[in-house]
Amino acid sequence: MNSWINLHALWQIVVFGLLAGAGLPALFAVGLRALSLPGGGAGTASATTAGADDDDRVVGGSTLGLAVAVLCFAVVLAAVGWGIYLIVAAT
Repeated sequence: MNSWINLHALWQIVVFGLLAGAGLPALFAVGLRALSLPGGGAGTASATTAGADDDDRVVGGSTLGLAVAVLCFAVVLAAVGWGIYLIVAAT
């Protein structure tokens, strides 16, 4: 092994970079998609705005989709908060 390059640390950085750089935006996109899942009719009255059509809704009426979206957004926010904590704690 080369004394200038630590391959073990390099692989850890690559894997973490892939997870944080591509995984978190993908998880956020999954949350947005789950948020717009059509519902089965329950909760549609609270999701629509007054006078808007059902096609104009941003939030679908699916309870499962809303739960998945909240979980995805919570994981993304926790990862961002953890990253900020690591940066601030290291300075």
